[in-house]
Amino acid sequence: MKKTGIWILSLLVILSAGNAEAQDPPNILWIIVDDMSAHFSGYGEKLIKTPHVDQLASRGVQFNRAFVTAPVCSTCRSAFITGMYQTSIGAHHHRSGRGTEKIHLPEHIRPLPELFREAGYYTTISGWPIRPNRLGKTDYNFQYDPKMYDGADWASRSEGQPFFAQIQLPGGKLRGGTTAGNETFVTRVEEKFGGRVKPENVVLPPYYPRTDVMLKDWAAYLDSVRETDHVVGNILDRLKAENVLENTVVIFMTDHGLSHVRGKQFMYDEGLHVPLVIAGPGIPAGKQRNDLVEHIDIAPISLALAGIEIPTHMQAHDILAKNYKPRDAVFAARDRCDETVEHMRSVRTQQYKYIRNYLDQRPHLQPNAYKDHKSIVIAFKEAGASGKLNEIQKQLLTPTRPKHELYDLDQDPYEIHNLADDPAYKQILRKMQHRLANWEEETGDQGRDPEPAVIFDSDMKVYVDKLEARGNDPKRIIEIKANIQLMKKWAAQGK
Repeated sequence: MKKTGIWILSLLVILSAGNAEAQDPPNILWIIVDDMSAHFSGYGEKLIKTPHVDQLASRGVQFNRAFVTAPVCSTCRSAFITGMYQTSIGAHHHRSGRGTEKIHLPEHIRPLPELFREAGYYTTISGWPIRPNRLGKTDYNFQYDPKMYDGADWASRSEGQPFFAQIQLPGGKLRGGTTAGNETFVTRVEEKFGGRVKPENVVLPPYYPRTDVMLKDWAAYLDSVRETDHVVGNILDRLKAENVLENTVVIFMTDHGLSHVRGKQFMYDEGLHVPLVIAGPGIPAGKQRNDLVEHIDIAPISLALAGIEIPTHMQAHDILAKNYKPRDAVFAARDRCDETVEHMRSVRTQQYKYIRNYLDQRPHLQPNAYKDHKSIVIAFKEAGASGKLNEIQKQLLTPTRPKHELYDLDQDPYEIHNLADDPAYKQILRKMQHRLANWEEETGDQGRDPEPAVIFDSDMKVYVDKLEARGNDPKRIIEIKANIQLMKKWAAQGK
């Protein structure tokens, strides 16, 4: 067994801290889901039932206002595995550091699995079902030692050794990006569950038109939530069968909101608001919290529950600590995604959301091959071209966008009425701007400077080369190359 003495020492630390009820160091299990918002029945979704996530919440704490610090996977994952804002560690551009130009963490900042291994934990990362020697999604933007993961399956640990495990689930990606992909997926769902979500019953946010494509996609998305809940049940069943559930802290979260026209990659709540459920030894049962929390908080929470010292540099907080003082605001950032250069920042309080669009001379829907080939984006643009969008829905199709967006979330939960130019909100706007500017300064936001051309070119070469090696549609590759040149042209024009 690796470092037996160290994990025994961890137990002593827990006991000395007053947690005398614990018999062994708890296992820590993260279930991280792709592309999914908080559309679970415990969060108020009416069209589907999600009994397993709901049951998990009944055993622990459900956080109703949890938000990611980045609305896209690699930047979000780079943040939660370090407990740091991605903008502070240079990991803010999506899928960056893939080429010859690498991103290295500052020496004092270390990924969480390294800290758990040093404390004697067996560390794993996998998909589901777990397959031996097949590691799960990491997607970190910085360089790391793959050996920080011992393997894919905690069953390979030594007897009595605690584990820190991550299970990565595809979530909203299950439905595919096209209407045909939706149908293939929901056909399997219908066979499995005996029914599918009916598109005509779907309630869309007011910023989306009720077209056939939109309704079918949202229905398929809800079916992906059902399937995800089913898998969560399977995971919990395995823990029960191995008699480790009662000594395992389970943290359930998604890596950003659902992939939709103004969801994933955007700074609205559809892209930033996520479910967060924590259950296990030492966690109060059946509790719901409405304070603002950030997704990076799962890092210090996990360390604290394992009796491992939280690094002083960590920007996240142990929101379960007895002396924790709730935040009055959460922050987020969106930068380059694939070939599309972007620079957005936001601050959200309980009542207000402020978004700063630094590249305001560009459209909301900048060219991006990943999103532009989705049926929902194509249908949305077609509806706009044919005059089938109302004034609210048209907002996403303007050639430029406002520098400042301010929303009163109490009165406008869908963030569709921008108050930034309303004289009645002048003082609130200034206060929110000041909060955001202070955060950017205090956290050392590295996105304030444009990405160096050599780094952009390095990552774009890897991006295009991989697509060509996979035999992707040549037209799409031509489109990506054209987008890359457009980004350079706009930058040269000061847009």
